[in-house]
Amino acid sequence: MNLTKDRLSQARVLVVGDVMLDRYWYGDVDRISPEAPVPVVRIQREEDRNGGAANVAANLAALGVRTTLLSVVGEDDAARSLEALLERAGIRPHLARDPSLKTTVKLRVIGRHQQLVRVDFENTPQREVLASQTAAFAELLPTHDAVLFSDYGKGGLGHIADMIAHATRWGLPVLVDPKGCDYSRYAGATLITPNRLELQQVIGAWGSEAQLQEWVQTLRTRLGVAAILLTRSEEGMTLFDETGPYSVATQAREVFDVTGAGDTVIATMAALVAAGQSLRDAVPLANRAGGLVVEKFGTATITYEELFA
Repeated sequence: MNLTKDRLSQARVLVVGDVMLDRYWYGDVDRISPEAPVPVVRIQREEDRNGGAANVAANLAALGVRTTLLSVVGEDDAARSLEALLERAGIRPHLARDPSLKTTVKLRVIGRHQQLVRVDFENTPQREVLASQTAAFAELLPTHDAVLFSDYGKGGLGHIADMIAHATRWGLPVLVDPKGCDYSRYAGATLITPNRLELQQVIGAWGSEAQLQEWVQTLRTRLGVAAILLTRSEEGMTLFDETGPYSVATQAREVFDVTGAGDTVIATMAALVAAGQSLRDAVPLANRAGGLVVEKFGTATITYEELFA
């Protein structure tokens, strides 16, 4: 069923996770460097976008959802740029500052309409800062309808197991975009949304759909999660819950850039669940959202009007 824009605007989602600044440098390439066999890019334009958990939050806000973002950043220019982007998107940021932390920046150099190189700047937050975010998380929980954890493996979710337990005690649905091969830290969540490669790192490479279903259901039961949503690129996505698998085929589209597509999928799921839809009802719309966003360049969002067109 389609949700009204007004109903979706009443939904409140708390996003917790690793934020980053996605920086794009666009330029012309018309010669090869005499110093090495690499192109010389003459930069003509720069652009900053929300990245990581910040992109997830931006996707929620673009759908009209009341969005709060909890994370850790450094005391640097990148953090200030990121905070300005969040506020411009209508997101309520709760960003702890760690002077020893370098805010994660992913710099992409674009020439001739293609990415030439990506340069990452990052380090890991101190445990003390993460602990303070656990306290802030507990204070924010009562005013939200769902919690979304965006794990990019940058150290911002050191206390995620405690946070999930706290959220479930409040009776809130908990959605997790996972990272790494140890999913035990996500035990008790409502939904985990791995892609194909991420799931293979946890359960191994499956040889058939029957084997996939068996292994995923075993994992789901062991973790005590309500469902696992496997995103399968051109094959669409499959939801595994207590009633079995539910697959939705992808719609034929021109894929321009898959960057951030997983962010859009889980953000859409969280928005719809927070607004009262079931996981199964939300899956087709999340699949549509993922298909729409890959037609755009870089980390991008879609609006309510695009989703329900």
